[in-house]
Amino acid sequence: MKRAAAKKLIERYFYQLIDGCGNSNCDNEYCASSGKVKNLTPNQAAAQAIQLFSQEAKLCDAQPTKVARTQSDLRSKNNENGRSNDGNSRLGSSKIPSTCNTPEPESGIPKNSKLDGQSTTNSSQGKEVPYITEEKLLKILETCKQESSYSLLIRTLGEVYSSADSLSQSFLIHAGSSIDAMLDKAPKDLKNLKKEDVRTMEGDLDKDEDSQEVNQEEGECSERCQSRKSTSPSDDLRVDIPSLRRAYKALFEVPGSVFESALVHALRTLSGNLELDLRLFGRGAKNDNAEDVLNVFVIVLEIPALGSSEYLEMALPLVCKAASHLPLRLQARLAQIWARHCRTRLKGMLEALQQLITLKVISGQFSRDYCVQDEETITAPTKLMKVVYYANILAGELDPPELRQEDNSVPTDDSLLSNISGNKNPPPPQHGDPLGELLQVNVLDSRCPYLPFTEFYNEPLSDAIEMDKDFAYYRSESPTSSSPETRKFSFMNYAFILTPATKTLGLYYDNRIRMYSERRMSFFHSVVGQPTNPYLRLKVRRDHIIDDALVELEMVAMENPKDLKKQLVVEFEGEQGIDEGGVSKEFFQLIVEEIFNPDYGMFTFQNETQTVWFNPTSFESDAQFTLIGIVLGLAIYNNIILDVHFPMVVYRKLMGKKGTFYDLEDWNQTLFTGLKGMLEYEADDMEETFVQTFRICYQDVFGTTFFHELKEGGDQIYVCQDNKKEFIDLYADFLLNKSVEKQFRAFRRGFQMVTDESPLHLLFRPEEVEQLVCGSKNFDFNELEEATEYDGGYTLDSPTIRNFWEIVHKMSLESKRKLLQFATGSDRVPVGGLSKLKLIIARNGPDSDRLPTAHTCFNVLLLPEYESKEKLNDRLMKAINYSKGFGML
Repeated sequence: MKRAAAKKLIERYFYQLIDGCGNSNCDNEYCASSGKVKNLTPNQAAAQAIQLFSQEAKLCDAQPTKVARTQSDLRSKNNENGRSNDGNSRLGSSKIPSTCNTPEPESGIPKNSKLDGQSTTNSSQGKEVPYITEEKLLKILETCKQESSYSLLIRTLGEVYSSADSLSQSFLIHAGSSIDAMLDKAPKDLKNLKKEDVRTMEGDLDKDEDSQEVNQEEGECSERCQSRKSTSPSDDLRVDIPSLRRAYKALFEVPGSVFESALVHALRTLSGNLELDLRLFGRGAKNDNAEDVLNVFVIVLEIPALGSSEYLEMALPLVCKAASHLPLRLQARLAQIWARHCRTRLKGMLEALQQLITLKVISGQFSRDYCVQDEETITAPTKLMKVVYYANILAGELDPPELRQEDNSVPTDDSLLSNISGNKNPPPPQHGDPLGELLQVNVLDSRCPYLPFTEFYNEPLSDAIEMDKDFAYYRSESPTSSSPETRKFSFMNYAFILTPATKTLGLYYDNRIRMYSERRMSFFHSVVGQPTNPYLRLKVRRDHIIDDALVELEMVAMENPKDLKKQLVVEFEGEQGIDEGGVSKEFFQLIVEEIFNPDYGMFTFQNETQTVWFNPTSFESDAQFTLIGIVLGLAIYNNIILDVHFPMVVYRKLMGKKGTFYDLEDWNQTLFTGLKGMLEYEADDMEETFVQTFRICYQDVFGTTFFHELKEGGDQIYVCQDNKKEFIDLYADFLLNKSVEKQFRAFRRGFQMVTDESPLHLLFRPEEVEQLVCGSKNFDFNELEEATEYDGGYTLDSPTIRNFWEIVHKMSLESKRKLLQFATGSDRVPVGGLSKLKLIIARNGPDSDRLPTAHTCFNVLLLPEYESKEKLNDRLMKAINYSKGFGML
């Protein structure tokens, strides 16, 4: 048989496997209509079709339509009431008898198509639907170029891109390309084809398809997400992405953009109809038309010009509104499709959405009665951005979800810790995102996202949001509300778009409301004759600050852990300072200095990375580590920044993820480099080169050497090429998890006692928690100068003020930190930079010999109007270098 004739028969087998013969009583095991054929990709179907041809397998009498159709073409018989799922019957379209049993022309394309032969049959209505392909588009472009008229192109784009049915059938992977590619790989004698040949052809085709770039994306994502695919939504795609991108490239090379106005108007029509279908008629809610909806959004959001002005103003907002009504299941599938097939497009989509949101924020008129949360052209792209956000996570480097530790129990025989971890303190609630749960992915799993998470921040939006109102929306929304339209939109559920400074405000409001609630409860107790302290009061001596603080916190944790949620008020014994925030700042600074001092024995200092780590051989009880965790939680709860130097792995572990080999990089750079070299070593002489067994040694703070076997009999097992990955994983797990498991669990439990009910996990990633605890590392005093306010007669142009800033800008970094400590009670930079620190410089009388003073609770620096710059410099340096303690002014 000639190869051309063989191809015709193979095509019939292909469509029989993909579409079936249309006979509901078909019993052919090689026909989709029989229900005995599993879902096949085009490549799999092409390979199996060649195999069936070689076996002369049964071929059904009715020839299926030779257009690769999606599941939407097998819809449920118009719901028995004559109304199509896609809503076309509402337009008054009449039914045309089905042509599925009618022989087709050899080309496989009906000749009476509206678009010069490019149409497909909608089997649910029996009518022809126009569609477009790369080949057709190129022919149209060539025709328009020859005729010097683009009316045909404009008409074609308008007809296809305004209809979801048409667009969903466009740019599909079709049989011809798959079969041709398979035949190129097949042996000449197709009749003697073996199963091994079919598997080889299919494997070769997967490696060498139309676009190496797209297949590279698919392969990498498939390898990363293999463990999640068994239960997560399918990411199969019928759209030919390489062909689509080539078509768009050719289209947008047309001079003068003569077609863009027509395309924009078509997209507006398409989006409006899609929104109605998704919102009112449930299109996409069932499997029968989900593929169509996904195809439409994939094709539209691949348009490279979405970020240009015309699309940004008119088309993209409506596309986002339609996408915001996608069912959760389809959002998950879209995220997986983008991650696997379109990850190089993620940056373009994100930039277009960011531009749209920024444009609407800047051009909008917002007030207390009408805020950004009420503007759908802002909230809709934010919802679509969440899908891009999860696609970005899936497209990056992922750690297995097993590394997330959900068990918060603390096995211990310590009486205090048993009290703390008992029934009085239930495990913290999980703030899970429904889309993430469906995808079985969490931001903690992301070792390295495809795009940096910081690219999702939108600063104009973050500055425009009134977080008190957004927090009220977050607290008042009801997950069980019958209609999503009745729920108030809160950006706290889309925290990836907010800057850390704005998210900190959301956490601040949550903490303050909790404090006020505890205060009200204390008032009610007083009314009924059971007075309680409305504050968490700590009275400490400066010389015994650790002992006093930990003893008092121990008593609170044992008697009533809920008192830790009250506002903290600190009093230094023998000092007159009243704590309005400033005294607490100094308290935390002093206690942190002592607790993390290596001489105290609870933590060790890593010289290379300048960080502190838990002492695995500490003599302190678990209760002491629990109390340190309470101190860290209290600092966050009371909005106080600490001078602590933990490696990043501590914050990841606090958020619920175990340490891994990659966390060693900022824990011990030298060790990480050595283990990485071992991992990359490929020679066969590994045992002789490294001479390393599964037995390791480490030292405590006193220099005593300890040995530990990573597995049973580890001293006799040498590291080789076969087990080096196991050795490295076990080594990292021991150093970061097992060796300090007892200390860290106690520490984490104390931290959770304060933060368990807060939206910390919802709002912040581990990197952002570090900023929340330690503040920013950018000491930009130009920002502080711009943000500073003046009082008591001073202005920006006052001579004393000009002299003050000239002196400050010439200070060393150490002196600048001392100035911050003197004026605000903390030498740390708040999240978001010094522009977020509202410093006030007030005039404190005329020239005198008095030193500057400060109200650290209110960030007020009292500065006399010194007569000269030299005198100001002298008094200021003495004040910041010799200040200690509090008094009454």
